[in-house]
Amino acid sequence: MEVHGILGPGLLEAVYQDALEIELELRSIPFVSKPKVTINTKGRQLHPHYKPDLVVFEGVVVELKAQSSLGKNDDSQLLNALKCSQLKVGLLINFGESSLKWKRFVN
Repeated sequence: MEVHGILGPGLLEAVYQDALEIELELRSIPFVSKPKVTINTKGRQLHPHYKPDLVVFEGVVVELKAQSSLGKNDDSQLLNALKCSQLKVGLLINFGESSLKWKRFVN
């Protein structure tokens, strides 16, 4: 991915998010940054709201990481994001390794 190729590993997640948002804008890819997703249980809203890093194309949840490796907790976070948002497809992208790592999830 362009962002990882330019910046490499070792920066904060927020830096990669800003750079990725610029790249998405330059490529005219529609996205929403940190959209507020309401979590409901038994017909009632919970607070605080969940905020995935990005939602692209109005239907793909993107969670960004900048860690040495991904673990099961990261997978769980994305699966919960899909459940809360009622969206079906998610991408977990890790900029923290020497080569970009990503996983695709379908709920």
